[in-house]
Amino acid sequence: MLNAERRSSAFGVLTLFAVPPRFGLMGGMNETGAMAGCGGRPPWIRVKVGQNGLFQATKDRLRAHGLHTVCEEAFCPNLGRCWACGRATVLILGDRCTRGCRFCNVDKRPVLPPDPEEPGRVAAAVKETGLKEVVVTSVTRDDLPDGGAVLWAETVAAIRAAAPGTLIEVLVPDFGGVADDIATVIRARPDVFGHNLETVPRLYPQARPQADYARSLA
Repeated sequence: MLNAERRSSAFGVLTLFAVPPRFGLMGGMNETGAMAGCGGRPPWIRVKVGQNGLFQATKDRLRAHGLHTVCEEAFCPNLGRCWACGRATVLILGDRCTRGCRFCNVDKRPVLPPDPEEPGRVAAAVKETGLKEVVVTSVTRDDLPDGGAVLWAETVAAIRAAAPGTLIEVLVPDFGGVADDIATVIRARPDVFGHNLETVPRLYPQARPQADYARSLA
């Protein structure tokens, strides 16, 4: 049997860190011979933020272009691993969200107007990295008439122009289920179009009170 502990991951994806069977459901001996369970976590469950040269270069590049990342805003436990490899998931449309999903750590303070220069800054950062793949996601902007769809499309187009060989993956919000807004992003022709369900229908009222499972599947 496996024991598990919940953690917030990128864009609120729920990650389960399973305790190996040798530790037992209620605890047991960990690698150091200490008791795991009632009073403590095994040492392997903690992740360290890398500090190698590539990690710092990734951080500096993001700061230089004034970009947000879901890695930081959602307190992703994999930040150290990805940044140390020069990878980061860019968060557009600001760093504040209009929704109140229970599992997500993104800022819920009043949102700010979108930055029309953001697509160009994202594209410049992607070009500098020389990445073969880039992942772009965003906060949910229910305050905007189009949910931010036009800026999404502009970001994809800007990356394509600046770094034509880069595979572009987008991880979009639900746009309130508005088909025209979804189509706006699709017409920009990202290579991968994704949307997170996050959890099962039964838990949506508690975990995602402003979202709808059926709408996300539609």
